[in-house]
Amino acid sequence: MRCRKSLINFRVTTLGHGAPVAVKTASLTVGQRGPILLQDVNFVDEMAHFDRERIPERVVHAKGAGAFGLFEVTHDISKYTSAKIFEKIFDPSQRETYELCFHFILGGESGSADAARDPRGFAMKFYTDEGIWDLVGNNTPIFFIRDPILFPSFIHTQKRNPQTHLKDPDMFWDFISLRPETTHQVMFLFGDRGTPDGNRFMNGYGSHTFKLTTEKGEAYYCKFHFKSAQGVKNLSTETADKLAGSDPDYSTRDLFNAIQKGDFPSWNMHIQIMTFEQAETYKYNPFDVTKVWSQKDFPLIPVGKFTLDRNPNNYFAEVEQIAFSPSHLVPGIEPSPDKMLQGRLFSYADTQRHRLGANYLQLPVNCPYRVSVKNYQRDGPMTFNDNQAGAPNYYPNSFEGPEPTQRARTLQQPYKLSGEVHRFDSGDEDNFSQATIFWNTVLDGAARKRLVDNMAGHLVNAQGFIQERAIGNFAKVSADFGKMLVGAINLKKTAKM
Repeated sequence: MRCRKSLINFRVTTLGHGAPVAVKTASLTVGQRGPILLQDVNFVDEMAHFDRERIPERVVHAKGAGAFGLFEVTHDISKYTSAKIFEKIFDPSQRETYELCFHFILGGESGSADAARDPRGFAMKFYTDEGIWDLVGNNTPIFFIRDPILFPSFIHTQKRNPQTHLKDPDMFWDFISLRPETTHQVMFLFGDRGTPDGNRFMNGYGSHTFKLTTEKGEAYYCKFHFKSAQGVKNLSTETADKLAGSDPDYSTRDLFNAIQKGDFPSWNMHIQIMTFEQAETYKYNPFDVTKVWSQKDFPLIPVGKFTLDRNPNNYFAEVEQIAFSPSHLVPGIEPSPDKMLQGRLFSYADTQRHRLGANYLQLPVNCPYRVSVKNYQRDGPMTFNDNQAGAPNYYPNSFEGPEPTQRARTLQQPYKLSGEVHRFDSGDEDNFSQATIFWNTVLDGAARKRLVDNMAGHLVNAQGFIQERAIGNFAKVSADFGKMLVGAINLKKTAKM
């Protein structure tokens, strides 16, 4: 039966089954800072469709390099978490290390140039004694948006125009200027950090706020930081543009060659800790991924070090098929109410089931090999193991099927939630104060000029009314920023004439 022509106003946004949508810019949460509800069918409808848009390339971060290595704990943080991976400080005589797989990823398509101006994914898979722990972040401590329901729209603006199939500055800047919460991250993107000098010379961040728990039931909020032992180096815009044409695989090649010759790159892990009481009174929403936690207020605490010492034996098997998800957590590490993290808990695993299949966790690179997986999931395409043989596939049962562990229940402590269930649009939640700090105190005069020049070179290609709206946002960061941007755009317009 053919679908009849719609009888309703085509300007009304609907869900996939046709129901009208009243709020398009906010997820359904318990209170303004609370977690997202599973009953938010608007979000599920949006994200589930988005996860299935591309076959088989990753929807986001399709271009990347991978390597393997070891993680060692150097400092005791057991008072903050009972996660077994942090249980013992590294002893060279006993080699208490954990293997990990690392993936550096670009936001663009599989054929993207490594030197393109783009946030880099910074993803780690730790093979622990209690299962896989995936820490999936970026090379920046923040992100563009606060609410995951906007994620598909944001990513679409980074892709291609649906009519021309070309990258479109209007799409990018239209969205950016309409959602000024993006201001802070856009300044990172068009600053020096937007073009790191390969994968070895950039820091990484878990970006989100997580929750650490102890055996005693204590809990803390946490952010993860990874400092490059090689130092931080960035490419100039001119060098990055040149490399994009002459050596589009520059970063991939650099990482592979360094490991191949024994120059193993390493990073030092640190955490920031915030108590629940501090979170209640902190000047910023601690779960807002467009903002950082001040290191003066919450100093970096050293944890450990990881070193990459093995290249993949086969790129497709060990890098293309690797599957990360923030929902792959271990006891002692839990989600926080961070809305973007809450959305990713669903989205990433759902994407991998679509991209690789229901049994993607049985693939060698994804399998939690230090643990014997026992559950009640069976069958599905590409079942690689014995499908748990004749063990019962239902629970409860009387035939020695696996039972929940008391320890896991102890670690998952109850906590209270309060607040009205509502769609709280976060678009106007302090979009500029940290961006102003970044402009005034982090960037020097030369860095500000480079930021403005890089931004103007891209923004000049957008339509005039979009330029004006974007400039208005950056002027709220600093009046000088707005004036410099106007001057740089006018110069570039003159040069084009």
